[in-house]
Amino acid sequence: MTKGNTSAKRLGKKAKHKLFKPRKKKSVEEDAAIQYLQGQYHNIVPDEVKTFKDLPLSQKTLKGLKENNFLVPTDIQKQAIAFALQGKDILGAAKTGSGKTLAFLVPTLELLFCKKWTRLDGVGALVISPTRELAYQIYETLRKIGHYHDFSAGLIIGGQNLKFERKRMDQMNILICTPGRLLQHMDENPLFDCGSLQILILDEADRCLDMGFETTMNSIIEFLPPKRQTLLFSATQTKSVKDLARLSLSFPTYVAPHEQAETVTPETLQQSYIVCNIDEKLGILWSFIRNHLKQKILVFMATCKQVKYVYELFCKLRPGISLLALYGTLHQEKRERIYEEFCRKSNVVLFATDLASRGLDFPRVNWVIQYDCPEDVETYIHRAGRTARGVLGKGEGLLMLLPNEEKIVDDLRKSKIPINKILVDPSKLVSPQRKIEALLSDHTDLKQTAQRAFVNYLKSVYVMKNKEIFNIHLLDTDAYAKSLGLIVPPRIRFLQKYQRSKEMNNDIETDNANFIEKLKTNTQADESDVSDAADESDITIKSKNKQQMPSFNFHTEADSDEDDFLQVKKSNVHIEQEQVEEVKSSKKKKPLTKAAVAKKILKKKIKVNTTIKFTEDGEAIEDEKKDVKSDLAKQFVNEDVGGIDIEKAKEVLKEEDKFDKIRFRERVKAKHKEQKLKLKNKKKEEVGEKDDFGSPSESDGPDLSWLPDPDKVYKENTDSDIETNHVDRINESQSDENTSNHSENEIYHRPSKRKLIDKRGRTQDNVTPRKLKKIEDISASLSVTEAEALAMQILQAKKK
Repeated sequence: MTKGNTSAKRLGKKAKHKLFKPRKKKSVEEDAAIQYLQGQYHNIVPDEVKTFKDLPLSQKTLKGLKENNFLVPTDIQKQAIAFALQGKDILGAAKTGSGKTLAFLVPTLELLFCKKWTRLDGVGALVISPTRELAYQIYETLRKIGHYHDFSAGLIIGGQNLKFERKRMDQMNILICTPGRLLQHMDENPLFDCGSLQILILDEADRCLDMGFETTMNSIIEFLPPKRQTLLFSATQTKSVKDLARLSLSFPTYVAPHEQAETVTPETLQQSYIVCNIDEKLGILWSFIRNHLKQKILVFMATCKQVKYVYELFCKLRPGISLLALYGTLHQEKRERIYEEFCRKSNVVLFATDLASRGLDFPRVNWVIQYDCPEDVETYIHRAGRTARGVLGKGEGLLMLLPNEEKIVDDLRKSKIPINKILVDPSKLVSPQRKIEALLSDHTDLKQTAQRAFVNYLKSVYVMKNKEIFNIHLLDTDAYAKSLGLIVPPRIRFLQKYQRSKEMNNDIETDNANFIEKLKTNTQADESDVSDAADESDITIKSKNKQQMPSFNFHTEADSDEDDFLQVKKSNVHIEQEQVEEVKSSKKKKPLTKAAVAKKILKKKIKVNTTIKFTEDGEAIEDEKKDVKSDLAKQFVNEDVGGIDIEKAKEVLKEEDKFDKIRFRERVKAKHKEQKLKLKNKKKEEVGEKDDFGSPSESDGPDLSWLPDPDKVYKENTDSDIETNHVDRINESQSDENTSNHSENEIYHRPSKRKLIDKRGRTQDNVTPRKLKKIEDISASLSVTEAEALAMQILQAKKK
C-alpha cells in the first residue's frame, strides 16, 4: 500500500509538471486570434487609423512596436500596412524619412504569424536592398520590433563568412540580403530553397531594378515562385511597365501619400546652393567645417578616391572635429563600425559616396553637403533626405555647383524641390593651399591618392549622360589639380585617347568628302568625251548607278575562252596622281598605336623580350629547355598542358641536378688540365732548347738511349755462371746503377745520399748496411748452392 501510495504521489507530481494542456489552450487561443485578425483586414480604413493599436495586429508585434517608441504610424505606414494585410501587391512611394521600413516589416511579421510559420517551413519572406548598410539597418529594425515572435531571421550580405551562412540557410524564415550575395547562394548552396516563399520586398526598388542590377535581378526573379505577394518601396518609385511585368505583379496598388504635396522633399529641410569655381571648392569645404565644429555633417562626393583623399588630407590638417569616411572599397566590418560610430556621435563629419545616400537612417544630421553635383534629380532627393528625417526632424542641405552645372537647378525646381541660391561670406574663407602643397611634398602616398582622386573625378564627369551639365571640356583641369596640391597635373590618358580617335575620325571624314568631290568633277569632265554608253555607265559613281545592278552570267562563251580571261571592264577612267597622293598622305597621318606596332612586329616574326644564349665556341643555343638529359625532363618539356605542375617540376629539377653536377665536375677538370698545360708550356719556354751536348728539344723530352738496357743486364745475370763471376757481376751492376743514377741526378734530381756521404769524407763502413741490403735482395733470387758460394766469398773478403 505504501508503495502504491508513493507511486500515486509520484504520478501526481509528474502530472503537475507536464504542460500539455496549457499549450493546447494556447494554440486554441492563437487560432481564434488569427481568425479574428483576418476577419478585420478588409474593414481597415487608413484615414481613421491614429495609432498602431487601431490596426488589426498581433499582440507580439504591438509589444515590439511599443517598446521601441513606434506609437503613431505615418501616412505611408497606414496605407501600405492596410493594403499589404489584404494581400495586395504594392508600389509604395513616399518622402525620405517617412518610415517605409516599418511599412513592409509589420505586414511581413503578420503574414507569417497568421500562417503559423516555423523554422521547418523554410524561407517565407525575402527582403532585397541595393546596399549592405541598408540591409544591415533593416535587419536591426526587424530585431527590435519582432523579437517576441518565434521566427528566425538572417542577414546575407557580401563581406561576411560564406560558410557560416551556408550551414544555416535552411533554418531561416526571413532573409534580408543584397542581390549579389543572394544569387551566389541560389547558385552554390544546395540548402537554399525558396519554393514556399510568401512575400517578396524590394527596398529602394528603382535602384534594384535599374541597369546596374538588371541581370542579377532577372536571375533571382526566375528562381522565385510566381505565386507570391510583392511589395516595392522607394522615395523615387519606378512605374516602368517592363519592370512590373518582370516582377509578375498582378494589379499593384500605388501608394503615394505625398504625391499631391507641394514639395517632394520634407518641409522641414532647408535647401540652398552656391556657385563657385572648381579650384575654390576644397577651400570652401574646409572653411565650412572649421565654422561648424559643433554639428553633425554629411559630405557626399562622386568617387571613392575623392573621399579617401579628402579624408586623409583633412586628418593631417586637423580641423578640430572627428572625421570619418565611408565608401565601397572598405572591408564590411569597417563599414559597419563607421556607420555605427557616425550614428552614435553628435559632432562629426562623414565623407561618403552615394553608397550612404539610399535609405540609411542617420539620426540628428544637421547638414548634408553635396560637394559634387548629383547625376540626376533622384540622386539629389536621396542625398538630401539623410537629414530632416521623421516628423519633427530638421536639417539643412547645401549643394556646391560649378558655373556650367547651374542648369540642374531648373530640373530640381520642375520636380517640386524648393532651393535657393546663397553667397559665400569671403571674410570666413580660409585657404589651406600652402599647407596642402607642403603635406603632399612630404608624403608621397598622399600625393598618389591626390593623383588618383583627380583622374577619377574627371572620369566620373566624362561618364555622365547629361552632357549639357557635365562637360569635361569646360573644366579647368590645371586649376583643379593645383587646388588638390598637385603642382604638376597628372596625365589624363583616357581623354587623350578620346581626342586622338575623334581627330582621326574627323580627318578621315574630311579626306573622304574631298576625294568624292574631286572624283565627281573628274567623272563629269570625262563623260563629255566618252561616246560609248556602256563606258559611261561604268565610270559613274555607285550612287548614280542604283537603277541597274550588274548581272552575272557564268555560262557565256566569253568565259570559256582563255584569251578573254583578263579583260578591261572599265575604260577611260582617269584618276589624277594628286588624288592618290592625298589618299596616301591621309593614311600616313594616322598615329601609330601600340596595337599597330605589335602587329608589325608579329608580321616581321621578331621575337620580343627573348634572350639568346651562346656556347663557349660562339654557337647560339636555340632552345635551352630542350637541352635536357633525363627522360623525365624530356617528357615534361614535350607536354602541351596549360599551367605548371609544381610537384612534377620539382622532380624534374632533382633529376636534372644530377646531370648538372656531372657537367660541373667535367668543366672543373678541364679547367685544371688547361692550367697545368699552361704551366708546363711556360716552363718549357723558360728552359728553351738545349745545345748539341744536352737534350735535343722540348717536345722530344730527355734522351735515355745511352742508358743500359735493364732487360739485357738481368738476362745476362741469369745465363752466366754465378759461382765464378757472381761478385764481379754484382759490382758491375752496382757500378752501372750508380753511373745511371749519377747521370740522372745531374740532369734532373738532387745528388744521391751516397755521393753526399763521399763528399763529406765519411768512411766506407757507414755505407755497408745499404750495400748489404742490396746483396740480401739479390741473394733472395739465388738458389741454395749459389747463395752458399756467395757467402764464402764475402767472408774471405772480410778476412783479407
